[in-house]
Amino acid sequence: MPTIQKSEYGTTPEGERVDLYTLKNSNEVTVDIITYGGIITSLNVPNKQGDLENIVLGYDSLDLYVEKNPFFGALVGRYGNRIGGAKFTLEGVEYSLAKNNGDNHLHGGKKGFDKVVWKASEEKEEDFVALKLSYTSKDMEEGYPGNLDVLVTYILTNDDILKVLYEATTDKTTIVNLTQHSYFNLSGDFSKTILDHEMMLNADHYLPVDNELIPLGELAPVEGTPFDFTTPKPIGTDIEKDHEQLKIGLGYDHCWVLNGQNTGLRSIARVHHPESGRVMEVFSTEPGVQFYTSNFLDGTLPKKGGGFYAQRSGFCLETQHYPDSPNKPDYPSVVLNAGDKYTSETSFQFSVE
Repeated sequence: MPTIQKSEYGTTPEGERVDLYTLKNSNEVTVDIITYGGIITSLNVPNKQGDLENIVLGYDSLDLYVEKNPFFGALVGRYGNRIGGAKFTLEGVEYSLAKNNGDNHLHGGKKGFDKVVWKASEEKEEDFVALKLSYTSKDMEEGYPGNLDVLVTYILTNDDILKVLYEATTDKTTIVNLTQHSYFNLSGDFSKTILDHEMMLNADHYLPVDNELIPLGELAPVEGTPFDFTTPKPIGTDIEKDHEQLKIGLGYDHCWVLNGQNTGLRSIARVHHPESGRVMEVFSTEPGVQFYTSNFLDGTLPKKGGGFYAQRSGFCLETQHYPDSPNKPDYPSVVLNAGDKYTSETSFQFSVE
């Protein structure tokens, strides 16, 4: 039977208790999640020898997550990714947001969903365990209109699938774009880079960006560019190529326009680490995915167990709507009206080969 265990993890500077939940399935796969930021602090999956190792970057203490977390493992909201100029207009009203990324707004602001303590409840069945995290974001919190009730459910199945289900309702027209920001390294050795990981992205287009990483508006074909992952290739194959977009991002930090939009949950990415044999397949209902190669890690943040995280020591696949969608009418809408429900699903399936 799968199990779920709760323990105390620490206390925030404001005095709020933070709990750690450990979800374990029948194959001994475990995921650790804390109520601060809904952060996945570790995810232990087997390699081809059957050895269980943690494959997500993170810290050893709550203090570090509070002080200097580049969104390791966190739930991101109300708006994942960037909003240009830190403002948007909705129903004729202009809303100003925090400028926490140059002149732009990033990942929900100065105190986004990654920095709040979520309420938790457990669910256990024969073939899965689940952790339900809820949070109410008040009207005008971080500049966003509407009281937003959010429920995120993490489900670990006996098939070695980690599902993330998102739901939200509002009492006033608002914008929503939620995502999960784990940094993966399938080798289980964070002193190694992710450049040898072979990745496939089911996307024929991506969104070129300006010098502040705000999309220009066009959908550019990946064919013939370093952004083509339509057939599997090592992440490092083209990352140092002489390409303007790679120079702007210091590597990959772009949104891919996923194929098969509006078809529900479908396979959007597959990553294989040949040495360990680990495979991670990603499924999502979302139209886009931000692929990020930890370009801004610089050897100053401490690793679990000692040492420091270097550039390219993890990769993110943040399923989402496109960056700056509130200011780009042609992009899929991120507007949520009162009485409607926002839903999104992403799952990560682990195996070996």
